[in-house]
Amino acid sequence: MNRGELILRLLRGREFRRIKDIVKEMNFADIALLFDEIPMEDIPLIFRVLPKDTASDVFVNLDNDVKEFLIKSFTDSELKEILDLIFVDDTVDIIEEMPANVAKRILLHTDKERRGLINEILKYPKDSAGSIMTTEFISLKKDMDVYEAFLKIKATGVDKETIYTCYVTDKTKKLIGLVSTKDLLLSDMEARIEDIMQTNIIYVNTLDDKEDVAKAFDRYDLLAIPVVDNENRLIGIVTVDDAISVLVEEDTEDFQKMAAIVPNEDSYFKTSVFTHAKKRFGWLLFLMLSATFTQTIITHYEAAFAAMPLIASFIPMISDTGGNCGSQSATMIIRGMSLDEIKPKDILKVILKEGEISFMVGIVLSFVNSIRIILTYHNIILAITLSLTLICTVFMSKFLGCVLPITAKKLNLDPAVMAAPLITTIVDACSLIIYFNIAIQLLKI
Repeated sequence: MNRGELILRLLRGREFRRIKDIVKEMNFADIALLFDEIPMEDIPLIFRVLPKDTASDVFVNLDNDVKEFLIKSFTDSELKEILDLIFVDDTVDIIEEMPANVAKRILLHTDKERRGLINEILKYPKDSAGSIMTTEFISLKKDMDVYEAFLKIKATGVDKETIYTCYVTDKTKKLIGLVSTKDLLLSDMEARIEDIMQTNIIYVNTLDDKEDVAKAFDRYDLLAIPVVDNENRLIGIVTVDDAISVLVEEDTEDFQKMAAIVPNEDSYFKTSVFTHAKKRFGWLLFLMLSATFTQTIITHYEAAFAAMPLIASFIPMISDTGGNCGSQSATMIIRGMSLDEIKPKDILKVILKEGEISFMVGIVLSFVNSIRIILTYHNIILAITLSLTLICTVFMSKFLGCVLPITAKKLNLDPAVMAAPLITTIVDACSLIIYFNIAIQLLKI
């Protein structure tokens, strides 16, 4: 019997103390996952058994529909108690995910100071650093000594999202330095913050793209990054857990686009069949209609089929090879751009590199295929025709696979759109034109 079944059995027997003993040994993230196995109507009862601190952490990690159900089941005092324990940035995320009436109730039961902070964050664009930052950080002054810094951390740290890094500001709240808790612990109590703080600070602007902010965590190996306004005043910080969430969200969105699916924020099972179909229908319709161009090409060379029907049997191989080669290049280029390894200015270097790769790949594929054709059909001219077609197709597909995503980036479009489905459709048409023209010339059909 798994934990979900055990807790449900205990719930039916009203054995709340045993439920509490089980969940108090569990991590809050595991408890949140456990709620997926429990009927919605039973969740409020189990949630109320959780210790307050654990309950707030569990609440943040729940699916949106469970959060909404719990909020509607909470009394006003229960809702306020949970909101008081949740960090401001998490409260903002919840408000953005909830229907208007639920969001209104959340704001209604948030104290005036926190409501002001929440409204400030909500003003920032959805994809900006300001939208994912928290205003709960520890700020120190440069003329403090280490002892005074510890007193402030002890007095205010319990309400802050992180105390591992403290930020030093001047009288106008401009960011002038930072100091880690480790530096404080290893310094004399009389040492001044000004003497031990770091002044070479990695920071971001409130309007910087949140994906670029998330990448900075990997580049600079950070746990938190300060967010400043246009006057260099410290507004908030972005923590590593929020950066990870951004990267997961962006990777999921790119993956869906590369599979010709309109991005969807909900999980697979939480999304209805109709919604799934609706988000796939548009691209599939476009790709199906665009494939009529390929049909037109085949119809145009109908005479070649009549003269030598055998050549039609090689169309799937040529199309698949071209599509796969183009997809390989597009995937590598999109990944390189997402990691900032490849920039639009590198397009010529990328074309040269992919050209060398396509030459090597094309030679190997054509050599193996030539042997197969000669052994099977005993036709050297046919083998040469297919070898030349493969070499040209591989080169063309890899060229398109690297150029289209970079061009999209240059035009401020999402490179993921120029991925497998679209490239395959273009490559199919181009490879057939190459194949039929080479066949007509060499096979004299």
